[in-house]
Amino acid sequence: MKSILSKGTRCTGHGAPLNAWLRRLILPAASLLILPLTGCQASYFFQAAAGEFRLLQGAVPVEEVLKQNSLPTDEKRRLALVPRVKGFGEKDLGLKKSENYETINLKDQSPIYTVSASPKDKLTLVTWWFPFIGSVPYLGFFDLDSARKERDCLRAKDLDTFIGRAEAYSTLGWFKDPLTLNMIQGSDLNLVETILHEMTHATLYVSGQGEFNEGLAQLVGKTGALLFFEQTFGPTYPSAVQARDSIADERLFSAFLVSLLSELDALYKDENVPHDQELTEREKIFARYLEKFNQVKEQMRTTRFVNFGQSGLDNAYLMSVALYHRHWALFERVLALKGNSIKELLIFFRNLSEEKGNLIDKTREWLSLQHAEKGRDAP
Repeated sequence: MKSILSKGTRCTGHGAPLNAWLRRLILPAASLLILPLTGCQASYFFQAAAGEFRLLQGAVPVEEVLKQNSLPTDEKRRLALVPRVKGFGEKDLGLKKSENYETINLKDQSPIYTVSASPKDKLTLVTWWFPFIGSVPYLGFFDLDSARKERDCLRAKDLDTFIGRAEAYSTLGWFKDPLTLNMIQGSDLNLVETILHEMTHATLYVSGQGEFNEGLAQLVGKTGALLFFEQTFGPTYPSAVQARDSIADERLFSAFLVSLLSELDALYKDENVPHDQELTEREKIFARYLEKFNQVKEQMRTTRFVNFGQSGLDNAYLMSVALYHRHWALFERVLALKGNSIKELLIFFRNLSEEKGNLIDKTREWLSLQHAEKGRDAP
């Protein structure tokens, strides 16, 4: 799942109009096949499964669509890119071969909505547990009314809440995930990033570790897209230029976000600050960083993050954004130490994932060891 902050709309827990927010969703509908369900849990699973089955039922083989003249020229050209992107991901990046994205649902689909929540005084996301998938930091809904009901339930618990929109999703191999029409209606770059991002989830997905899963997929999607366009069309091809600009903006935004989250974290962990004062002080931090973002935005080469914070900030919104963007520098440092080879990066993380514990923390520990060893080897 990947976030793009330049399109779409958003609805937050405090009722603000929608902001640009597109995400990719790990869909738990497959768990319905093996889990005895009751009550609200059953209701949630059935709506997820019904939405998934509607998508699958209307899916047509990509090869068939390419032989027809049912799509506008640009959309047909993008659709033809998909097999090439998949082949590149499998051969050049070491991503797992699958039957995903070999079909497409050409019907206009309603967005898939995601609901996230956070305590008002802690930088953490509420999680929900599903079989095989483990804990996930959001719920997915195929209609906005259901998403809003869940949001309202969470708000009643005095939580910050956030409703986002998913542009693509993964069932982690339970079904043959189809392309959707919106995926070929955007830019070439967004399509390629999406495919490689989702292929990363199908290749390596660690149960209950959302920040690791999304951070890794974000890096592979963006870096892999740049490599695809450079190697397929050349380094001066417009989409290759856009991919480099997008990565440059990712670095800027991630550094900004880390600074903001660090200041909030220090506030929330200060035991000398009463709860009411925490809430007052966090609003001051939010306001200050929104001003800072206006300066950061002037340095950006794309409009990917242009709508960040337009409807205000809270913990749920920030932590939902952080899933994708907080650890960019961490993953990029590992990539550099692996010779900028995504294949080697994936092998490293596959081996690391066999160890117990938080993989973000384990990655930091590994990087510290590499730095220490390099220091010892220095003349």
